[in-house]
Amino acid sequence: MKLAKPITVRGAAIAQGRVPAICTPFVGRTANEILAELATVLRKSPDIVEWRVDHFADIGDTDAVIDVARRIKSQAPEMPLVFTRRSEREGGAKTSLVGDEAVDLYEAVCAARCIDLADWEMAHGPASMTRVREAAHANDVALIASYHDFAATPANAVLLEKFAQAARDGADVAKVAVMPSDPSDVLRLLDATWQAHRSLPIPLISMAMGPLGTLSRIAGAAFGSALTFAVGAASSAPGQLGIDDLRAALDIMQRASGGSR
Repeated sequence: MKLAKPITVRGAAIAQGRVPAICTPFVGRTANEILAELATVLRKSPDIVEWRVDHFADIGDTDAVIDVARRIKSQAPEMPLVFTRRSEREGGAKTSLVGDEAVDLYEAVCAARCIDLADWEMAHGPASMTRVREAAHANDVALIASYHDFAATPANAVLLEKFAQAARDGADVAKVAVMPSDPSDVLRLLDATWQAHRSLPIPLISMAMGPLGTLSRIAGAAFGSALTFAVGAASSAPGQLGIDDLRAALDIMQRASGGSR
């Protein structure tokens, strides 16, 4: 599966350019829980990891967040780290950190240079996106501009606009995740991914969530999605497969298509 554009960090392609790269999240509430999850995840050899900081009990303590991020990097120095504070409206954990406080946290974490990629939701608006983008790029952090709909799959035109908006916002990666209600929604998401892949210069991440969306997590790279998420220790979204099952499915697809990961 070489159709997707690989994601790069500081000039180097994640997973040596193999697509889809496999990302595993961790969602612990304490530093000890997070580091225990990390240890479990690393034994399964993902290509990249994501810290869902919205689950962290001390998210309001910037110094504590930076300390945990540094400890993650010290235990996995070669593993790219995505920093994500998912909002409750887009499927994240409930947290008191909102608005400018969340932007301030991203700016501080980027300035500390303890992460490799920052995921910021486009729904927060252009002003916050500009601040996060400038903080990320000033510190060699790649920016993922993301959109999540946990209730439905929007029309094709809306999906294409979300991908395009991420590119216009100056993001390094565009991410779109939706909830299908029937198989046609999954096909529509894959078609929109393919169209965006052909028209946009940046790498894409896309998936349909839930059981119906499993196909998109396995076959997404053939339509232009450069990364897929898998469970290493705990799931961060509905429909994520275990990393071993996902890797086995990807290997079967690669062999069937005459390629290799």
